[in-house]
Amino acid sequence: MTHRLDARNLICPMPVIRTQDKIKTLATGDRLEVTCTDPGALNDIPTWCRINGHRIVQTRSKNHEIVITIEVGALGQ
Repeated sequence: MTHRLDARNLICPMPVIRTQDKIKTLATGDRLEVTCTDPGALNDIPTWCRINGHRIVQTRSKNHEIVITIEVGALGQ
């Protein structure tokens, strides 16, 4: 199942914190699509995912927005 998180107009570290909080409510294998405007999220969220056992499926940018799709792993549960 794919879930969405709107982290637009939040600055570091809030996009990562909101991502972490949302992933805690999801099941292994679920996907989370995070939309944000903070360019630091391009590094912060993938780094957090690597440390916590989640996988980045896709990263794309459009109209000053960044969309990062994460597959929830078992490690971070």
